[in-house]
Amino acid sequence: VARHDRVYAGARVAHHIQHGRPALAEDPRLPLAPARHHVLDEPWHARGRKMVPVTIELGGADTVMVISGPNAGGKTVVLKTVGLAVLSAQTAIPVAADDAELPLADRVLVDIGDEQSITADLSTFSAHVLNLRAMLETASDRSLVLIDEIGTGTAPEEGSALAIALLDEFRRRRALTFATTHHDRLKAFAVGTEGIVNAAVEFDSATLQPTYRLLLGLPGTSSGIEIARRLGMPAEVIERARQEMAPEALDA
Repeated sequence: VARHDRVYAGARVAHHIQHGRPALAEDPRLPLAPARHHVLDEPWHARGRKMVPVTIELGGADTVMVISGPNAGGKTVVLKTVGLAVLSAQTAIPVAADDAELPLADRVLVDIGDEQSITADLSTFSAHVLNLRAMLETASDRSLVLIDEIGTGTAPEEGSALAIALLDEFRRRRALTFATTHHDRLKAFAVGTEGIVNAAVEFDSATLQPTYRLLLGLPGTSSGIEIARRLGMPAEVIERARQEMAPEALDA
């Protein structure tokens, strides 16, 4: 009964998303074009909103993608879309993409969300570190690694340095890795390092609205000061904030 129920559920998903039979690749590579998140598809359609699919390609010479851009711009959704597609393909569930060739991953290693715990004496940063340490213990060239807001929860300089070291280690192991960030040092690191690429979620600075498009090959801006200005923050505070920006941030 359980097997029949599972097959029936998979068929209903396939009918609903109208696409979804991926190819499984022996070599670690991941092209998805265009891809949508299963869970968002139905509620957005019910509200009369159109899903913005993402086109993703990683593998071969490049195995690490650093995704940047503003808050609420869709960075985490990209990570979850990739993870859901890979897990769906390996469990015979259709994938919401017109064209998908997905790796047979030995593990999907994820650090998304805040796992801080008062009872376990874990700060936000400590929880992330323990999770990332566990990921390093098992990650291989057949693994998919998804890290949201890598290097946060501590001093920005130290967080950036730790994030660079982690991404470089995953690159060395050739694990397919997607990481989101607001750190300019990571964007610069991706530009100057073979095997690592930038991607950005697009933001319309005129309307202060994200477009949810993923732009491959470009770093994104967080646009925090501009958003604060448009939301009515006093001009003198905005000007002082601009003066306090580090030169490397302006360069980025």
